[in-house]
Amino acid sequence: MPEYSGFVEPYPTPPGSDDGDRSLPIAGLRPEILASWQRSHSLGIDREGAALPIESDLDPDSRLIRAATPVLDRLCERFAGISVTVALADSRANLVGRWGDPAGLSLMDAASLVPGANVDERFMGTSSVSMVLSTRAPFVVVGHEHFLHGLKELTCMAAPVRDPVGGTVRGAVNLAVPRALADPGMALVLQDATERIGERLLELSTARERELMRSFHQARERGGHVELDLGSGELSRLGGPTPPLASQERLTLLERAVELISSTGETFAEVPLAGSRVALLRRRELHHGDAEGAAVEVSFEDAGGTRTPGPATVSAPDGRHVPLLNYPAEAAEPSTPDATAEPDAAAPTDAWLLLVGEPGVGRLAAEARGRLSLLNEAGGRLGTTLDMWRTAEELAEIAVPRFADLVVVDLVESVLAGEEPPPGRVRPDVALRRVAARTSLARTDEAGPDEARPDEARTDEARTDEAWTDEDSRGADFGGVNEPVGYPAGTPQARCLDSGQPVMDSVLTTGLAGHPADKVHPVDLLGEGVHSYLGAPLSARGSVLGLAGFYRRGRTRPYEEDDLTLAGELAARAAISVDNTRRYYREHHASLTLQRSLLPHVLPQLSTVDLASRYLPADARAGVGGDWFDAIPLSGMRVALVVGDVPGTGLQAAATMGRLRTAVRTLAGLDLLPEEVLAHLDDLVSRTPDESADEEDPATGTTCLYAIYDPVSSRCTAARAGHPPPALLTPDGEARLIDLPAGPPLGLGGIQPYESATFDLPADSLLTMYTDGLLKESRGYGDTDARTGQLLASLDLAGPELEDICDRVADTLPPGGPQDDVALLLARVHALPEDRVASWEFPSDSSVVARARELTRAQLAAWDMSELDFNTGLVVSELVTNAVRYGGSGPVGLRLLRDDSLICEVSDRSNTSPRIRRAATTEEGGRGLFLVAQFTKSWGARFMPQGKTVWAEQLPQPEQPASETDEEALLAMFDDPG
Repeated sequence: MPEYSGFVEPYPTPPGSDDGDRSLPIAGLRPEILASWQRSHSLGIDREGAALPIESDLDPDSRLIRAATPVLDRLCERFAGISVTVALADSRANLVGRWGDPAGLSLMDAASLVPGANVDERFMGTSSVSMVLSTRAPFVVVGHEHFLHGLKELTCMAAPVRDPVGGTVRGAVNLAVPRALADPGMALVLQDATERIGERLLELSTARERELMRSFHQARERGGHVELDLGSGELSRLGGPTPPLASQERLTLLERAVELISSTGETFAEVPLAGSRVALLRRRELHHGDAEGAAVEVSFEDAGGTRTPGPATVSAPDGRHVPLLNYPAEAAEPSTPDATAEPDAAAPTDAWLLLVGEPGVGRLAAEARGRLSLLNEAGGRLGTTLDMWRTAEELAEIAVPRFADLVVVDLVESVLAGEEPPPGRVRPDVALRRVAARTSLARTDEAGPDEARPDEARTDEARTDEAWTDEDSRGADFGGVNEPVGYPAGTPQARCLDSGQPVMDSVLTTGLAGHPADKVHPVDLLGEGVHSYLGAPLSARGSVLGLAGFYRRGRTRPYEEDDLTLAGELAARAAISVDNTRRYYREHHASLTLQRSLLPHVLPQLSTVDLASRYLPADARAGVGGDWFDAIPLSGMRVALVVGDVPGTGLQAAATMGRLRTAVRTLAGLDLLPEEVLAHLDDLVSRTPDESADEEDPATGTTCLYAIYDPVSSRCTAARAGHPPPALLTPDGEARLIDLPAGPPLGLGGIQPYESATFDLPADSLLTMYTDGLLKESRGYGDTDARTGQLLASLDLAGPELEDICDRVADTLPPGGPQDDVALLLARVHALPEDRVASWEFPSDSSVVARARELTRAQLAAWDMSELDFNTGLVVSELVTNAVRYGGSGPVGLRLLRDDSLICEVSDRSNTSPRIRRAATTEEGGRGLFLVAQFTKSWGARFMPQGKTVWAEQLPQPEQPASETDEEALLAMFDDPG
């Protein structure tokens, strides 16, 4: 035996603890050991000497013992001279073999570690064998980590024995050595030995299969039966045609045959086929030595029970009919005494052999096909919606009951919020939330079996307490969803999240009721006992998004290595869908934020126009598209009303809409006429980003309706670019469409000019502007006239409230919602009363400036706005003086408008635009517009067909007394810098 250079460093014993300490140490223990100690302590195991149950009915010639004996003999020879003992345990933690020096074996006898003793955690507490069988991985328990005091001087190393066919853990090998002699190399040698035992299990399986096949060949020679040719997929037998089978039918028969071979109770099965035929499958037991197998034969009948005519039946040498795998009594005895086949006189004579094999191999094949079927279903069902909660529910629905009796899915809170998950490992204190839970297990009714409530007295709440039976193959949801969850360190869930790898473990729920660990596992559904748990992380793109927990009640179907891979694959597919949904949520939220920011949040509050609007997206999930509306206050108390529709949907259309809306507001600020605004927009859209590139602006084909309402004249001027005309409802008339010149959509106008029309809007008239989505019944326009009639009818029946009118118009849409986005803008107009308007016209002469100030002062007194006398007089003097000097020979107009503010307008016949400039110190003039800007809220100029109007707006402040003007401070504004 080679000499080892190092030793296994024992974990430090907590201060103040010794062999006589009966308390549970907290420091110095690994989390998984501490969790095992807590479970052992809750079970009340005596740490001085546990009472181990003894299994007396052990098979001394089992395949595990035969495979392990020569390997473990050589292992003990390798450690000759060192006080080591080697123990072999089966998958149920029963000791089935011991090796080692006599002194070590005597110590095992004293500790009741005899053949047949069960060393599971339930009886012995923390041990290396129980940890291996629960985690399915090698494990070392060092010295003081043993729960039993009698084992604290030993270091125990254990490794699982896996069957290469399917990866099933068939048992575990434990190597115990005094703590001072423990060496890391021993664990490596032990793992090599368990791998060799797995290889021998495969060799023995192959030998058994060869023996069983020899039996089948002998039966074929005696019975003359035939078998399915997997190459051609056809049934073959000696002489005569065979029943035709479709490709899918052959696969179905083979799968059902595998299930029959692996079944412990089923003997017959019926499989419906095309053409009203039924395939009858029969399972026959076969034996050859210690090899036990089964064969499945098939015969065919029509739906009425009549047997399908087949080829000539197989006959024995004496001419009698011989069923499959049956032979006449006169037939020669088989060459191998162990090769037997059970006769059955009732067997059909036109049966074909489908499959032969061992039940265990058949079970593995059936489970492998089941796993593939589960993965195939997961590929088609997982991620069908962009909903994290629904994806988690789909994962649970797929796994229950075929893969698990109970499934819970937890996601990281930040992932549910659409945030970026933390990269790498998940911290133990990360916030998790349960998003799905499903089970096929029965839940005990709180009323008890003797207190069952009558059916007529059961409420919905009572029904949720009733039993969910295993017969419900679909499973059922249970409580705890949408609640926060957490997993302490050392739990299998915490190990899974920390490692990012699937984890298998056993769950001992006997001592968990009322325990803090009760919150980790659904004890009320699993019930008391030991159950199988498999945790798989939901990992995607290098981050752990959550955890899926799979439970199987009891230990009759423990999870195996292949299940670990399957759970990891299911969780990975679900994680990709969850991460895609998270990314969609984030991008969708950003898109909606952008799109909604491009529409007006609040319409302006105007005294001359009441406004209301609606935006109805065709796709509620996609949100806002390319339709928009706007209301823009203009000078002279006018307002611009805009509705537009950009082709397409989604973020591109919304971004284009935002660009055009910004351009419209900019052009509106220049006080341009409606046709000029559309002409500038058309020119903007017609220009491509690169003249040499064959590109088209995304805004090409946009429609737009632009209208300006003047409350002084009660007139509206509007122009449209390929847009539906507005509807007008007068106070004493019916709703009608306004006839406007039809201009081309933006970007398609070419040299065709846009035209506007002016029409009267009586006070309290309702102007309705909308996009064409309101007129569409399908992806096309459908009957536009009928839809327009519905719109006008809804306006005729409208009440005084604009919001109610919006709802009434929206009700005219098809029941399934609009086929295209709909933007709706309602404007009820009011005329400015005549007593709030004052206007004069003067000749172009400097002497009129004083007269203009005098009239202004008198009008302000009449309006009780004398506090604005000084500022208004200054503004009127400067604007009228400029109009006289630079406005040409025509008359000069002065108009005052009173609303919430005071607007002063001066008009002349010049088209020259005024601008502010800084006058030099030596100049006597040039400061008029500067003073106007200082003493008003805002000012500007708008152009008319002949001339221009310069306006200035002031806000009255009656609560503040007029202050004396600081002339020195005013003059200091005009000093040259430096």
